[in-house]
Amino acid sequence: MNSSLERYTERVEQYASRFPRFPRFVDVTMVLALIGCAFFGTQLSLPGESRPDTGKSLEILLGLSCFVLLKYRTHTRTVVVVVAGVTIAAIARGYLLTPMLLAPLLAAMYWLAVLCDRRTVRLYALVATVALLTVNLFSDGMRDLSPVLTVIGPVFWMALPLVGGSLARLRRDYLEAVKSRAEHAERTREEEARLRVTEERMRIARELHDVVAHHLALANAQAGTAAHLSRSNPEQSRKILDDLAGTTSSALRELKATLGLLRQDDRPKGEGLEPAPGLARLPELIDSYRSAGLEVVVHQEGVRRPLTPGVDLTAYRIVQEALTNVAKHAPERATHVGFTYADSRLLITVSNDGPATATATATAGNGASGGFGLRGMRERAQSIGGDLCAGPRPEGGFEVTTALPLQPSAAVEGESP
Repeated sequence: MNSSLERYTERVEQYASRFPRFPRFVDVTMVLALIGCAFFGTQLSLPGESRPDTGKSLEILLGLSCFVLLKYRTHTRTVVVVVAGVTIAAIARGYLLTPMLLAPLLAAMYWLAVLCDRRTVRLYALVATVALLTVNLFSDGMRDLSPVLTVIGPVFWMALPLVGGSLARLRRDYLEAVKSRAEHAERTREEEARLRVTEERMRIARELHDVVAHHLALANAQAGTAAHLSRSNPEQSRKILDDLAGTTSSALRELKATLGLLRQDDRPKGEGLEPAPGLARLPELIDSYRSAGLEVVVHQEGVRRPLTPGVDLTAYRIVQEALTNVAKHAPERATHVGFTYADSRLLITVSNDGPATATATATAGNGASGGFGLRGMRERAQSIGGDLCAGPRPEGGFEVTTALPLQPSAAVEGESP
């Protein structure tokens, strides 16, 4: 029965949303039906009893009170008061209290239970029921019935619309809550999707920046060194040019691997892409800078620990970007790269002995003036729970220090990175 009522209600709501005047048509039909019920209720009486001689005025007033129900959406409490007053007046004049006579009041109580809060519903229902029972007990139409029947019948009839209206209100609130949750979930999914797209775009932007800045700076340094040695040391110049070819080839491979992440095709995941670089490729990175004329010294403290892929990639990219900055701004100065393995942190330090002018240039090139080197390194470190500090050294030069988290694992012996 409940499922049938729900299907009927949903069908009515569909018609109401499709045809704007449909609710008004339903309201008018309901009022006409209630007028018929009220008129039929005035014609009923107990066996052997005659109908009260009140003329037609009260019957007309009872019918007119049904039209007040057309305002139940905007003036619900007023509708209940008017309809209850006319109904109680009819019973006080001797009309037999029947469900037909109470039909307008029952409809008003139903809409009160649907549209108003529980406190208001209880208050109006209690007052209307007590007034109805009081008048009914002293009415001439009920004098031959027992007080039990006089009380139980009206209370039961008044309870029906209140229960039905409360169920309808609960169903409406439930549907609104489901709709709100669905809208919230949709907004959350959209925001999460936008956040993931932004994070992925920033990640790819960092990768592109690291690859392009590193290889271009290295290629520029190699080309400048080769040009400088082309006359005085042709053999060394040719060796540097060979390294330059390797640098450009490596740049193309890394660009292809990074841009391949943007493609959406049917290839298996990772097909045709190089693995992400890590500290295992650090000797190759150091050699490339040494071939460009940069003096790089690497040292390690503590026992080497295995790194997770995210920490390994971040450590490599930070060292790469720091060396790129040195190659651009202080290529003739010695650079020190240090790795310190602690219990839960890997401390990486990249410092150079450049003069104050080079330090200022490096700081400006990566600060708020438009560079993205320091910002990218800091974002990389923070993305895995690390910290990064960069700034001039008191004794001159520039230093980049980062602390990256290490997952608890067994320490392994190994060579310096």
